[in-house]
Amino acid sequence: MKYILVVGDGMADYPLPELGNKTPLQAAYKPNMDSIAAKGRSGLLKTVPDECVPGSETAICSVLGYDPRIYNTGRGPLEVPARGIQLGLNDAAYRCNIITEKDNTVYDYSSGHITTEEATQLIFSLREKLAQPGKVEFYPGLDYRHFLILRNFPYSAQIKCNPPHDVRGAQIADVKPKALAAEAETGAKLLNDMIARSRDILREHPVNVARQKANKNPGNLIWPWGGGRKPAMPTLKEKFGITSAAISAVDLVKGIGTYAGMQIINVKGATGLADTNYEGKADAALEAIKTSDLVFVHVEAPDEAGHVGDYALKVKTIEDLDRRCIGRIMAGMNEPYAIAVLPDHPTPIKTRTHARDPVPFAIAAPSMKPDGVEKFDEDSSKKGSYGLIDNDYLISLLLSNH
Repeated sequence: MKYILVVGDGMADYPLPELGNKTPLQAAYKPNMDSIAAKGRSGLLKTVPDECVPGSETAICSVLGYDPRIYNTGRGPLEVPARGIQLGLNDAAYRCNIITEKDNTVYDYSSGHITTEEATQLIFSLREKLAQPGKVEFYPGLDYRHFLILRNFPYSAQIKCNPPHDVRGAQIADVKPKALAAEAETGAKLLNDMIARSRDILREHPVNVARQKANKNPGNLIWPWGGGRKPAMPTLKEKFGITSAAISAVDLVKGIGTYAGMQIINVKGATGLADTNYEGKADAALEAIKTSDLVFVHVEAPDEAGHVGDYALKVKTIEDLDRRCIGRIMAGMNEPYAIAVLPDHPTPIKTRTHARDPVPFAIAAPSMKPDGVEKFDEDSSKKGSYGLIDNDYLISLLLSNH
């Protein structure tokens, strides 16, 4: 038996008046997701424990069978393996967004979805002028998502760093890194000093001058968040005895997959946005499943649509995922397989940030008796025979179908 796991990041949502009081999942034409529900069993899955902050770092760990209360040590350390960055026991890793600051506020968490090529030039400039050998390091990532590594750093979980997508419009002075205990003051001061110094380095950079002339948001400030130390995770082979592969555009999934011992497959044209290469991901999955027991396909595009509050784009990303990726995978499978589809967490249009609500999921397998649910969406899944799952993991449910 082969296993396919598909996550549409942030697909779940709330009813919207613009969609006739339907959610994007309910409004989208998605015959392949619906067929998985109709041929299998559905339910709701709690991917964000009450003690955890809602987000993909929490939810992806949960989906893959890793208790986020143990293994989610921070967005930064979970992502850096995707870039080949090695962490020592006393090092800390932070996600380092390139953001737009305007009138002393967090104006745009993505700098107008700045390109990887542009942002890499900015990171190299920061590396040249702000890095300190053996202490402070900058590494480029994907579009606005980059990394700050602090070697032998007095990291403390008592440094509060707000994700920039959660504080849009806020005064920087109100949401900048803050020490919640005396032990965290040195670290918080270092982060705030680097934020302040980055403004002078980036403000007049040729990349930003050109972006402003083109009426685009400049990447004129860094924003570190999601800091932590390296986790110690068993592999999926050790946990479940399976070989596995992961396909995603984003470093978070690649990083978690690396810790989990998965083969990381890079697809040309996979962007993490609505223009991603859906067909390329499907074809890569069909090739990987020949030699792996499980293939995990992750698509970021619905989440990004949720963050910008574009309901029409979110519907389109769901439909593209269904037709151009899931349908292509299902049509190309030539041996028995079980397949699961779900969001990792909701990213509601009206709030533009992650939510902790349980997410709909559906699993279909050759030996599975359908439970009568005909559609894949938030309300239909409530009627599924799995009910609400809050003490198990999606991967465990999927692998139970032999």
